[in-house]
Amino acid sequence: MNLTMRQIRAFLSVAQAGSFTRAAERVHMTQAGLSILVREVEKQLGARLFDRTTRAVQLTEAGRRFAAVAENVLQQLDDAGAEVGALGQRTRQQLRIAATPLVSSHLLPQMLARFSQAQPEVRIQLMDSDLQGVQSLVESGAADIGLGFFFKVSAGLVRRQIAEFALMKVSPAEEPPAAVGRSNWTSLRGTRLITLPTDNPIQRSIDTHLHRLGVVPAETQPVSFIATMISMVEAGFGHAVIPTFAVAACRHHRVAMEVLGSPQLKLGFYRVSRRGAAQTAAMQAFDEVLVELLPTMSR
Repeated sequence: MNLTMRQIRAFLSVAQAGSFTRAAERVHMTQAGLSILVREVEKQLGARLFDRTTRAVQLTEAGRRFAAVAENVLQQLDDAGAEVGALGQRTRQQLRIAATPLVSSHLLPQMLARFSQAQPEVRIQLMDSDLQGVQSLVESGAADIGLGFFFKVSAGLVRRQIAEFALMKVSPAEEPPAAVGRSNWTSLRGTRLITLPTDNPIQRSIDTHLHRLGVVPAETQPVSFIATMISMVEAGFGHAVIPTFAVAACRHHRVAMEVLGSPQLKLGFYRVSRRGAAQTAAMQAFDEVLVELLPTMSR
């Protein structure tokens, strides 16, 4: 048996109207078309469902039993459809973002505030983790998008560059910075550098660039997070090279900031999402905010 929803609804419309003519008017079909659908139901069930007279149609015993079952089935399907539709609506009205700690604490709050003003109906959930954790959250479906310096992603993710940031030298100072200055890579020669771990993709890019320029620091001290690097510099343990997306974080510390040039090195900042996942209206709207505001964060 392979009854369609259309056939079942046609049968129920006749049962409820007590007439093929009235039923056809209610469902906006021809009487002949409605009769064909009902006959198809009877054929598949192997039973006559209506006693037909010149004045009216009445359900047979088989028809009454099938009508009770059919009404229950359609009600359950309608309820399920409404529930799934509501779930889809809630999904479209939420945005789950995973990002590294410094991005979460110093870049995203301003952008999320702007986004919430424009999209007050969207519920935002922010999750912070290290770069690998951000990828895992997006791959598992726990987050809709991930933000960070993704030099390479797994096959299950797609990345889109939304900004790029130059690298800057951060040095100890007497007071928080009022502006971003300029310097060159050779100024790092013979200094003590606070770095990220050597396997960090940002640090690998920095080390490659230093090697290419022949700039060798006197000593390096790796730490795990950029926020720690900034605090170590403020405490006088050395200098650091970090992307300019950390300008906002540096403004809270007694450090100096100088963009490194001759030559300048820029790193791509990416938004990652699950391959094949639908792009909701909330995700697209947040992309627009990212593209607009991210470039301003390095000034």
